[in-house]
Amino acid sequence: MLTLLILITVGLASAHHSGEHFEGEKVFRVSVQDEKQVHLMHVLANKVQVDFWKPDAVSQIRPESKTDFRVKADQVVEVEHFLEENGLTHEVLIYDLNKLVTSQFDSLVRSSGHSYETYNSWDQIEAWTEQIAAENPELISRSVIGTTFEGRSMYLLKVGTAGSDKPAIFIDCGFHAREWISPAFCQWFVREAVSTYGTETQMTNILDKLDFYVLPVFNIDGYVYSWTENRLWRKTRSTISGSSCVGADPNRNFDAGWCEIGASTSPCSETYCGSTVESEKETKALVNFIRQNLDSIKAYVTIHSYSQMLLFPYSKSYALTKDHNELNTLAKAMVKELNSLYRTKYTYGPGATTIYPAAGGSDDWAYDQGIKYSFTFELRDTGTYGFLLPESQIKATCEETLLAVKYLSDYVLEHLY
Repeated sequence: MLTLLILITVGLASAHHSGEHFEGEKVFRVSVQDEKQVHLMHVLANKVQVDFWKPDAVSQIRPESKTDFRVKADQVVEVEHFLEENGLTHEVLIYDLNKLVTSQFDSLVRSSGHSYETYNSWDQIEAWTEQIAAENPELISRSVIGTTFEGRSMYLLKVGTAGSDKPAIFIDCGFHAREWISPAFCQWFVREAVSTYGTETQMTNILDKLDFYVLPVFNIDGYVYSWTENRLWRKTRSTISGSSCVGADPNRNFDAGWCEIGASTSPCSETYCGSTVESEKETKALVNFIRQNLDSIKAYVTIHSYSQMLLFPYSKSYALTKDHNELNTLAKAMVKELNSLYRTKYTYGPGATTIYPAAGGSDDWAYDQGIKYSFTFELRDTGTYGFLLPESQIKATCEETLLAVKYLSDYVLEHLY
Protein backbone atom coordinates (compact mmCIF):
# COMPACT_ATOMS: atom_id res chain seq x y z
CA MET A 1 0.00 0.00 0.00
CA LEU A 2 2.83 2.40 0.93
CA THR A 3 4.55 1.68 -2.38
CA LEU A 4 1.32 2.48 -4.22
CA LEU A 5 0.98 5.82 -2.37
CA ILE A 6 4.56 6.73 -3.20
CA LEU A 7 3.97 5.90 -6.86
CA ILE A 8 0.80 8.01 -6.91
CA THR A 9 2.62 10.93 -5.29
CA VAL A 10 5.55 10.72 -7.68
CA GLY A 11 3.13 10.43 -10.58
CA LEU A 12 1.29 13.55 -9.46
CA ALA A 13 4.50 15.50 -9.08
CA SER A 14 5.73 14.56 -12.52
CA ALA A 15 2.34 15.08 -14.14
CA HIS A 16 2.14 18.63 -12.85
CA HIS A 17 5.81 19.51 -12.91
CA SER A 18 7.60 17.87 -15.75
CA GLY A 19 10.71 19.79 -16.67
CA GLU A 20 12.66 21.61 -13.99
CA HIS A 21 12.97 20.18 -10.48
CA PHE A 22 14.18 21.93 -7.38
CA GLU A 23 15.94 19.29 -5.26
CA GLY A 24 18.22 20.82 -2.66
CA GLU A 25 17.24 24.39 -3.49
CA LYS A 26 16.55 26.82 -0.65
CA VAL A 27 14.87 30.17 -0.20
CA PHE A 28 16.69 32.64 2.03
CA ARG A 29 15.50 35.84 3.70
CA VAL A 30 18.14 38.48 4.43
CA SER A 31 17.54 41.54 6.59
CA VAL A 32 19.39 44.34 4.82
CA GLN A 33 20.45 47.08 7.22
CA ASP A 34 22.29 49.77 5.28
CA GLU A 35 23.81 50.79 1.94
CA LYS A 36 26.89 48.67 2.60
CA GLN A 37 24.72 45.56 2.90
CA VAL A 38 22.75 46.57 -0.21
CA HIS A 39 26.09 46.60 -2.03
CA LEU A 40 26.94 43.16 -0.60
CA MET A 41 23.68 41.78 -2.05
CA HIS A 42 24.73 43.11 -5.47
CA VAL A 43 28.09 41.38 -5.03
CA LEU A 44 26.29 38.12 -4.16
CA ALA A 45 23.97 38.40 -7.17
CA ASN A 46 27.01 38.78 -9.42
CA LYS A 47 28.74 35.74 -7.89
CA VAL A 48 25.92 33.20 -7.99
CA GLN A 49 22.61 32.64 -9.78
CA VAL A 50 19.97 34.21 -7.55
CA ASP A 51 16.21 34.16 -8.22
CA PHE A 52 14.84 37.14 -6.32
CA TRP A 53 11.30 36.63 -5.04
CA LYS A 54 10.82 39.83 -3.06
CA PRO A 55 11.71 42.34 -4.27
CA ASP A 56 11.91 40.84 -7.73
CA ALA A 57 15.36 42.23 -8.62
CA VAL A 58 18.55 43.08 -6.75
CA SER A 59 18.28 46.66 -8.01
CA GLN A 60 15.18 47.14 -5.86
CA ILE A 61 16.76 46.19 -2.54
CA ARG A 62 16.79 49.11 -0.12
CA PRO A 63 18.33 49.68 3.34
CA GLU A 64 16.19 48.57 6.29
CA SER A 65 14.29 45.99 4.26
CA LYS A 66 14.06 42.24 3.81
CA THR A 67 14.83 40.34 0.65
CA ASP A 68 13.73 36.79 -0.22
CA PHE A 69 15.60 34.81 -2.87
CA ARG A 70 15.99 31.29 -4.22
CA VAL A 71 19.37 29.61 -4.59
CA LYS A 72 20.32 26.57 -6.70
CA ALA A 73 21.35 23.45 -4.78
CA ASP A 74 24.98 23.53 -5.86
CA GLN A 75 25.35 27.14 -4.66
CA VAL A 76 23.64 26.89 -1.25
CA VAL A 77 26.88 26.33 0.70
CA GLU A 78 28.62 29.22 -1.08
CA VAL A 79 25.70 31.55 -0.35
CA GLU A 80 25.52 30.54 3.32
CA HIS A 81 29.26 31.14 3.65
CA PHE A 82 28.98 34.56 1.98
CA LEU A 83 26.11 35.67 4.24
CA GLU A 84 27.89 34.54 7.41
CA GLU A 85 31.28 35.91 6.41
CA ASN A 86 29.78 39.34 5.71
CA GLY A 87 27.57 39.46 8.81
CA LEU A 88 24.30 39.54 6.89
CA THR A 89 21.39 38.63 9.16
CA HIS A 90 19.53 35.81 7.46
CA GLU A 91 17.19 32.85 7.85
CA VAL A 92 16.17 29.97 5.64
CA LEU A 93 12.51 30.46 4.69
CA ILE A 94 12.21 27.25 2.68
CA TYR A 95 14.60 24.37 3.36
CA ASP A 96 13.39 21.99 0.66
CA LEU A 97 11.91 23.79 -2.31
CA ASN A 98 11.17 20.63 -4.28
CA LYS A 99 9.11 19.23 -1.40
CA LEU A 100 7.09 22.43 -1.28
CA VAL A 101 6.49 22.37 -5.04
CA THR A 102 5.08 18.85 -4.74
CA SER A 103 3.09 19.45 -1.56
CA GLN A 104 1.40 22.52 -3.01
CA PHE A 105 -1.12 20.03 -4.35
CA ASP A 106 -2.71 19.02 -1.06
CA SER A 107 -4.74 16.09 -2.30
CA LEU A 108 -3.31 12.90 -3.77
CA VAL A 109 -6.49 12.19 -5.68
CA ARG A 110 -7.22 14.92 -8.22
CA SER A 111 -10.13 15.07 -10.60
CA SER A 112 -9.46 15.92 -14.21
CA GLY A 113 -12.16 18.59 -14.08
CA HIS A 114 -12.21 22.15 -12.80
CA SER A 115 -12.33 22.88 -9.07
CA TYR A 116 -12.45 26.20 -7.21
CA GLU A 117 -10.38 24.90 -4.31
CA THR A 118 -7.49 23.46 -6.33
CA TYR A 119 -5.11 25.01 -8.83
CA ASN A 120 -6.34 24.49 -12.36
CA SER A 121 -4.30 24.08 -15.53
CA TRP A 122 -4.93 26.43 -18.45
CA ASP A 123 -6.88 23.73 -20.29
CA GLN A 124 -9.18 23.40 -17.28
CA ILE A 125 -9.58 27.18 -16.98
CA GLU A 126 -10.25 27.59 -20.70
CA ALA A 127 -12.98 24.92 -20.59
CA TRP A 128 -14.39 26.55 -17.43
CA THR A 129 -14.73 29.96 -19.13
CA GLU A 130 -16.86 28.35 -21.83
CA GLN A 131 -18.94 26.32 -19.40
CA ILE A 132 -19.70 29.04 -16.87
CA ALA A 133 -20.72 31.45 -19.64
CA ALA A 134 -22.96 28.80 -21.22
CA GLU A 135 -24.60 27.95 -17.88
CA ASN A 136 -25.21 31.61 -16.89
CA PRO A 137 -26.13 33.47 -20.10
CA GLU A 138 -28.14 36.07 -18.17
CA LEU A 139 -25.06 37.09 -16.15
CA ILE A 140 -21.96 36.15 -18.15
CA SER A 141 -20.75 36.64 -21.69
CA ARG A 142 -17.36 35.48 -23.00
CA SER A 143 -15.25 37.20 -25.62
CA VAL A 144 -11.69 37.04 -26.92
CA ILE A 145 -9.70 40.27 -26.55
CA GLY A 146 -6.54 39.05 -28.25
CA THR A 147 -4.08 36.21 -28.61
CA THR A 148 -0.86 35.48 -26.77
CA PHE A 149 2.61 35.22 -28.31
CA GLU A 150 2.12 31.46 -28.67
CA GLY A 151 -1.33 31.89 -30.19
CA ARG A 152 -3.66 31.16 -27.26
CA SER A 153 -6.97 33.02 -26.98
CA MET A 154 -7.25 35.58 -24.18
CA TYR A 155 -10.76 35.06 -22.84
CA LEU A 156 -12.57 37.88 -21.07
CA LEU A 157 -15.71 37.29 -19.02
CA LYS A 158 -18.21 40.12 -18.71
CA VAL A 159 -20.17 39.61 -15.51
CA GLY A 160 -23.35 41.53 -14.69
CA THR A 161 -27.03 41.87 -15.55
CA ALA A 162 -28.13 43.28 -18.88
CA GLY A 163 -28.27 47.02 -19.14
CA SER A 164 -26.69 49.80 -21.15
CA ASP A 165 -24.24 52.43 -19.94
CA LYS A 166 -23.39 50.63 -16.71
CA PRO A 167 -20.14 51.55 -14.98
CA ALA A 168 -17.59 48.73 -14.89
CA ILE A 169 -14.67 47.34 -12.92
CA PHE A 170 -11.85 45.55 -14.72
CA ILE A 171 -10.14 42.69 -12.85
CA ASP A 172 -7.19 40.73 -14.19
CA CYS A 173 -5.27 37.80 -12.76
CA GLY A 174 -2.15 35.85 -13.65
CA PHE A 175 0.26 38.57 -14.79
CA HIS A 176 3.23 36.65 -13.40
CA ALA A 177 3.10 32.96 -14.30
CA ARG A 178 4.23 31.53 -10.95
CA GLU A 179 1.63 33.42 -8.89
CA TRP A 180 -0.97 30.65 -9.08
CA ILE A 181 -3.19 31.99 -6.28
CA SER A 182 -3.98 34.94 -8.55
CA PRO A 183 -5.96 33.12 -11.30
CA ALA A 184 -7.61 31.09 -8.53
CA PHE A 185 -9.13 34.35 -7.24
CA CYS A 186 -10.53 35.41 -10.62
CA GLN A 187 -12.27 32.06 -10.95
CA TRP A 188 -13.57 32.28 -7.38
CA PHE A 189 -14.90 35.80 -7.96
CA VAL A 190 -16.90 34.76 -11.03
CA ARG A 191 -18.33 31.72 -9.23
CA GLU A 192 -19.37 33.82 -6.22
CA ALA A 193 -20.95 36.44 -8.46
CA VAL A 194 -23.21 33.96 -10.26
CA SER A 195 -23.95 31.72 -7.27
CA THR A 196 -24.97 34.51 -4.88
CA TYR A 197 -26.81 36.75 -7.35
CA GLY A 198 -30.46 36.86 -6.34
CA THR A 199 -29.81 35.43 -2.86
CA GLU A 200 -27.30 37.83 -1.36
CA THR A 201 -28.37 41.48 -1.28
CA GLN A 202 -24.94 43.07 -1.65
CA MET A 203 -23.80 41.04 -4.67
CA THR A 204 -27.23 41.31 -6.31
CA ASN A 205 -27.16 45.10 -6.00
CA ILE A 206 -23.59 45.27 -7.30
CA LEU A 207 -24.30 43.14 -10.39
CA ASP A 208 -27.51 45.02 -11.13
CA LYS A 209 -25.64 48.33 -11.19
CA LEU A 210 -22.09 47.38 -12.22
CA ASP A 211 -20.42 45.24 -14.85
CA PHE A 212 -17.18 43.37 -14.25
CA TYR A 213 -14.66 42.55 -16.93
CA VAL A 214 -12.68 39.57 -15.64
CA LEU A 215 -9.54 38.34 -17.36
CA PRO A 216 -8.87 35.01 -15.59
CA VAL A 217 -5.28 34.61 -16.85
CA PHE A 218 -3.36 37.43 -18.51
CA ASN A 219 -0.01 35.68 -19.08
CA ILE A 220 -1.39 32.39 -20.40
CA ASP A 221 1.80 31.21 -22.14
CA GLY A 222 3.83 31.73 -18.99
CA TYR A 223 1.17 30.04 -16.88
CA VAL A 224 1.21 26.95 -19.14
CA TYR A 225 5.02 26.90 -18.94
CA SER A 226 4.86 27.06 -15.13
CA TRP A 227 2.73 23.90 -15.19
CA THR A 228 4.72 21.94 -17.75
CA GLU A 229 8.36 23.04 -17.55
CA ASN A 230 9.28 25.38 -14.70
CA ARG A 231 6.94 25.98 -11.75
CA LEU A 232 8.76 29.23 -10.90
CA TRP A 233 8.62 30.85 -14.35
CA ARG A 234 7.56 34.50 -14.13
CA LYS A 235 7.64 36.25 -17.52
CA THR A 236 5.84 35.94 -20.83
CA ARG A 237 7.19 33.50 -23.45
CA SER A 238 8.00 35.86 -26.31
CA THR A 239 11.28 35.39 -28.12
CA ILE A 240 13.77 38.21 -28.28
CA SER A 241 15.84 39.01 -31.36
CA GLY A 242 19.53 38.45 -30.70
CA SER A 243 19.02 36.77 -27.32
CA SER A 244 18.60 33.18 -26.19
CA CYS A 245 16.60 34.43 -23.18
CA VAL A 246 12.83 34.31 -23.37
CA GLY A 247 10.03 36.58 -22.22
CA ALA A 248 9.44 40.00 -20.73
CA ASP A 249 7.99 41.03 -17.39
CA PRO A 250 4.48 42.10 -18.44
CA ASN A 251 4.16 44.33 -15.40
CA ARG A 252 7.10 46.44 -16.64
CA ASN A 253 5.77 46.65 -20.20
CA PHE A 254 3.11 49.36 -19.90
CA ASP A 255 3.41 53.00 -20.92
CA ALA A 256 3.86 54.37 -17.41
CA GLY A 257 7.43 55.62 -17.00
CA TRP A 258 8.42 52.62 -19.09
CA CYS A 259 11.81 51.15 -18.13
CA GLU A 260 12.82 54.18 -16.04
CA ILE A 261 13.13 52.58 -12.61
CA GLY A 262 12.85 49.09 -11.14
CA ALA A 263 13.00 47.50 -14.57
CA SER A 264 15.79 46.03 -16.66
CA THR A 265 16.84 46.41 -20.28
CA SER A 266 18.47 42.96 -20.16
CA PRO A 267 16.36 40.24 -21.86
CA CYS A 268 17.66 37.69 -19.34
CA SER A 269 16.41 39.66 -16.34
CA GLU A 270 13.20 38.70 -14.51
CA THR A 271 12.20 42.38 -14.71
CA TYR A 272 13.00 42.87 -18.42
CA CYS A 273 10.76 45.69 -19.60
CA GLY A 274 10.48 44.39 -23.17
CA SER A 275 12.01 45.67 -26.40
CA THR A 276 9.54 48.55 -26.58
CA VAL A 277 6.51 49.86 -24.71
CA GLU A 278 3.66 47.35 -25.16
CA SER A 279 5.99 44.95 -27.00
CA GLU A 280 4.07 41.98 -25.57
CA LYS A 281 0.94 40.88 -27.43
CA GLU A 282 -0.80 40.33 -24.10
CA THR A 283 -0.10 43.91 -22.99
CA LYS A 284 -1.39 45.24 -26.31
CA ALA A 285 -4.62 43.25 -26.01
CA LEU A 286 -5.38 44.53 -22.51
CA VAL A 287 -4.45 48.12 -23.37
CA ASN A 288 -6.61 48.13 -26.49
CA PHE A 289 -9.63 46.73 -24.65
CA ILE A 290 -9.40 49.19 -21.78
CA ARG A 291 -8.89 52.15 -24.13
CA GLN A 292 -12.00 51.12 -26.08
CA ASN A 293 -14.03 50.95 -22.85
CA LEU A 294 -12.54 53.87 -20.92
CA ASP A 295 -15.85 55.68 -20.62
CA SER A 296 -17.36 52.89 -18.54
CA ILE A 297 -14.38 51.48 -16.59
CA LYS A 298 -14.24 53.21 -13.20
CA ALA A 299 -11.90 50.87 -11.34
CA TYR A 300 -8.99 48.63 -12.26
CA VAL A 301 -7.90 45.73 -10.04
CA THR A 302 -4.89 43.53 -10.77
CA ILE A 303 -4.23 40.48 -8.61
CA HIS A 304 -0.68 39.38 -7.76
CA SER A 305 1.17 37.52 -5.00
CA TYR A 306 2.86 37.41 -2.53
CA SER A 307 3.26 39.98 0.33
CA GLN A 308 -0.24 40.69 1.71
CA MET A 309 -0.31 44.25 0.43
CA LEU A 310 -2.83 46.54 -1.22
CA LEU A 311 -1.04 49.00 -3.47
CA PHE A 312 -2.16 52.00 -5.48
CA PRO A 313 -0.31 54.44 -7.80
CA TYR A 314 2.35 55.41 -8.13
CA SER A 315 4.97 52.72 -8.42
CA LYS A 316 6.81 54.47 -11.26
CA SER A 317 7.94 57.30 -8.98
CA TYR A 318 7.72 58.52 -5.39
CA ALA A 319 5.34 61.27 -6.47
CA LEU A 320 1.90 61.12 -4.89
CA THR A 321 -1.15 61.18 -7.15
CA LYS A 322 -3.67 63.98 -6.96
CA ASP A 323 -6.12 61.43 -5.51
CA HIS A 324 -3.66 60.13 -2.90
CA ASN A 325 -5.74 60.93 0.18
CA GLU A 326 -8.88 59.32 -1.20
CA LEU A 327 -7.05 56.22 -2.47
CA ASN A 328 -5.23 55.84 0.84
CA THR A 329 -8.45 56.10 2.84
CA LEU A 330 -10.18 53.64 0.52
CA ALA A 331 -7.28 51.18 0.70
CA LYS A 332 -7.35 51.36 4.51
CA ALA A 333 -11.06 50.53 4.51
CA MET A 334 -10.61 47.67 2.02
CA VAL A 335 -7.81 46.19 4.13
CA LYS A 336 -9.98 46.45 7.25
CA GLU A 337 -12.77 44.59 5.44
CA LEU A 338 -10.36 41.91 4.25
CA ASN A 339 -8.96 41.50 7.77
CA SER A 340 -12.43 41.01 9.28
CA LEU A 341 -12.77 37.38 8.20
CA TYR A 342 -9.53 35.61 9.15
CA ARG A 343 -7.55 38.47 10.71
CA THR A 344 -5.09 38.41 7.81
CA LYS A 345 -2.86 41.48 8.09
CA TYR A 346 -2.29 43.59 4.98
CA THR A 347 -0.20 46.70 4.58
CA TYR A 348 -1.28 49.37 2.10
CA GLY A 349 -0.04 52.47 0.35
CA PRO A 350 1.52 53.77 -2.87
CA GLY A 351 3.52 51.09 -4.67
CA ALA A 352 6.88 52.89 -4.71
CA THR A 353 7.10 53.43 -0.96
CA THR A 354 5.10 50.42 0.22
CA ILE A 355 6.89 47.70 -1.73
CA TYR A 356 9.48 49.18 -4.17
CA PRO A 357 9.69 51.53 -7.17
CA ALA A 358 8.81 49.83 -10.44
CA ALA A 359 7.94 51.60 -13.68
CA GLY A 360 5.79 50.21 -16.46
CA GLY A 361 3.07 48.68 -14.28
CA SER A 362 -0.52 48.18 -15.36
CA ASP A 363 -2.01 49.92 -12.31
CA ASP A 364 -0.05 53.14 -12.93
CA TRP A 365 -0.99 52.98 -16.60
CA ALA A 366 -4.69 52.50 -15.81
CA TYR A 367 -4.63 55.41 -13.38
CA ASP A 368 -2.97 57.64 -15.97
CA GLN A 369 -5.78 56.75 -18.41
CA GLY A 370 -8.21 58.34 -15.96
CA ILE A 371 -9.27 55.22 -14.04
CA LYS A 372 -9.05 56.73 -10.58
CA TYR A 373 -9.63 53.61 -8.49
CA SER A 374 -6.63 51.55 -9.56
CA PHE A 375 -5.34 48.89 -7.16
CA THR A 376 -2.87 46.01 -7.02
CA PHE A 377 -3.48 43.18 -4.56
CA GLU A 378 -0.47 41.15 -3.42
CA LEU A 379 -2.25 38.12 -1.95
CA ARG A 380 -1.06 35.64 0.68
CA ASP A 381 1.36 34.93 2.15
CA THR A 382 4.31 36.85 3.61
CA GLY A 383 6.98 34.30 2.72
CA THR A 384 6.41 30.96 4.46
CA TYR A 385 5.25 29.50 1.15
CA GLY A 386 5.80 32.48 -1.16
CA PHE A 387 4.63 31.60 -4.67
CA LEU A 388 3.86 28.03 -3.54
CA LEU A 389 0.80 28.72 -1.43
CA PRO A 390 -0.88 25.37 -0.63
CA GLU A 391 -4.28 24.63 -2.11
CA SER A 392 -5.68 24.41 1.40
CA GLN A 393 -5.36 28.24 1.57
CA ILE A 394 -7.18 29.00 -1.70
CA LYS A 395 -10.65 29.20 -0.14
CA ALA A 396 -9.72 31.50 2.74
CA THR A 397 -7.54 33.72 0.54
CA CYS A 398 -10.31 34.16 -2.01
CA GLU A 399 -13.04 34.68 0.59
CA GLU A 400 -11.20 37.51 2.33
CA THR A 401 -10.11 39.15 -0.94
CA LEU A 402 -13.69 39.05 -2.19
CA LEU A 403 -14.78 41.16 0.80
CA ALA A 404 -12.33 43.88 -0.21
CA VAL A 405 -13.44 43.79 -3.86
CA LYS A 406 -17.10 44.02 -2.84
CA TYR A 407 -16.29 46.98 -0.60
CA LEU A 408 -14.55 48.67 -3.54
CA SER A 409 -17.55 47.94 -5.77
CA ASP A 410 -19.98 49.61 -3.36
CA TYR A 411 -17.60 52.55 -3.02
CA VAL A 412 -17.35 53.00 -6.79
CA LEU A 413 -21.13 53.02 -7.09
CA GLU A 414 -21.34 55.74 -4.43
CA HIS A 415 -18.54 57.83 -5.97
CA LEU A 416 -19.12 57.69 -9.71
CA TYR A 417 -17.08 60.27 -11.58
